[in-house]
Amino acid sequence: MKIYGVIPSRFGSSRFPGKPLAILAGKPLVAWVVEAVKKAKSLDEVLVATDDERIVQAVEAHGGKAVMTPSELPSGTDRIAVAADDFADDDILVNIQGDEPLIDPGLIDELVKKLTASDKYEMATAVTPIKSKEDLMAKTVVKVVLDGDDGALYFSRSPIPCDRDNEPDISGGLYVRHLGIYAYRGAFLKRYIKEPPCALEKTEKLEQLRALYMGAKIAVVKTNDEGVGVDTPEDAVRVEKILLAR
Repeated sequence: MKIYGVIPSRFGSSRFPGKPLAILAGKPLVAWVVEAVKKAKSLDEVLVATDDERIVQAVEAHGGKAVMTPSELPSGTDRIAVAADDFADDDILVNIQGDEPLIDPGLIDELVKKLTASDKYEMATAVTPIKSKEDLMAKTVVKVVLDGDDGALYFSRSPIPCDRDNEPDISGGLYVRHLGIYAYRGAFLKRYIKEPPCALEKTEKLEQLRALYMGAKIAVVKTNDEGVGVDTPEDAVRVEKILLAR
């Protein structure tokens, strides 16, 4: 069994073109992400999956490994499957967002641990408590309902679960937001990328709903770390200050 950490990284971005190559505290954003991911103890190999030779050069210049993938791939999940093209059924692949230089390496290890400790789950992901009513109502914040073993029952952009009779109480730990990091078993990932998007995925615009539709069990790791992503040039300035302060 081999455990991959794969970072999808596209040059194009509607809000921040060329984002992976934005310089933060002297290094490209993508290099910071690779550096953080390499600190995870469970990974055997770290790859950047990209569609741009400039990103390959930036990653390699800072000691990382990058793989060119077709630009027309429909999702980051397809990109990681292509990047690690010879992965085996019993391998584990962790999909790590390419815009989170402050990713906690320990969270990556926890996701891997969920899949190596039991064969009950095909995937693993993470959640953190929702801390405001605004986040609960926002369509940009993905909510998750969990079962008794902290497995995912459903993901939605709507505020779930619905409190029929009262205002939602976000202090009780029932309401959690999804963090965009996934670990897959190799055998399931091969099945997943061959399955067309289902109606739920198309409606909510959430590709993890395809996995649930297929009958997959998704383990959930709880963390208090909300993560700090870089979506805009303003985010880059904010994150750079944090990196410089470390």
